[in-house]
Amino acid sequence: MNNLEEIKNNAKKVWSGFAPLENLTGTAAPRLIKFANINKKQKILDVACGTGVVALTAASTGANVYGSDLTPELLERAEENNKLFKLNVKFTEADVEKLPYKDSDFDVVLSQFGHMFAPNPDKALSEMLRVLKPGGTIAFSTWPPELFMGQFFQIISKYNLPLSADFSPPHLWGNVDIVTKRLENKVYDIKFDRDKIISPGLSIFHLLGMFEKGAGPLSKLVERLYSEPTKLELLRTEILNTISQYFENNSLRQDYLLTKGTKK
Repeated sequence: MNNLEEIKNNAKKVWSGFAPLENLTGTAAPRLIKFANINKKQKILDVACGTGVVALTAASTGANVYGSDLTPELLERAEENNKLFKLNVKFTEADVEKLPYKDSDFDVVLSQFGHMFAPNPDKALSEMLRVLKPGGTIAFSTWPPELFMGQFFQIISKYNLPLSADFSPPHLWGNVDIVTKRLENKVYDIKFDRDKIISPGLSIFHLLGMFEKGAGPLSKLVERLYSEPTKLELLRTEILNTISQYFENNSLRQDYLLTKGTKK
């Protein structure tokens, strides 16, 4: 097994407990749907769909929606939500770097805080565009590196085991200049926007506890550092200090970047 395959297998475990945070990421889903101009005549793919918050929101408009994700536990939850909402989204376990769909099969390809965690951004983008029709829309939400969630993931990376040199940090998908370079020869009419998720919490300590339970990479890192209490305390202190910068009125502000373009 090569290093990137190991990263992907580990990612399945890391994100398996993310479902409790679906109500928070679910609040951003309608914004991405509106930004992408989804309508009921379209065939939609939600890449790295997690528990299906974007796919199900799109399907509620009447669109024909498919969802794919690497993590079986999240897809199980997506199927539960599918039944609960009485919708007909077709969910499939799949790697964004090797999607099991035909060329030019979808009118719109979406991803909300998902495809950005693929180790190889060029492969991920190439696959997302391969299955998109010419003239179709690609649209995604990502975390800017300079704002809360971007800083959060960089802190985790700092305390985690070193990754392969081939692995591209996910927060780079939140940098407008880098995203423009990745898209500009493949996509035209590139547009950006920004929005935010407001996460309620009685204190910065309550919010840290929420992230330790539900934010996959942090949960696993905390488990690993239990045997290194000094290092664990430093990690928690850094995260608490970062949360405090975006905490006001018993809420945490999590700003994100929206990107869309039209396939050439």
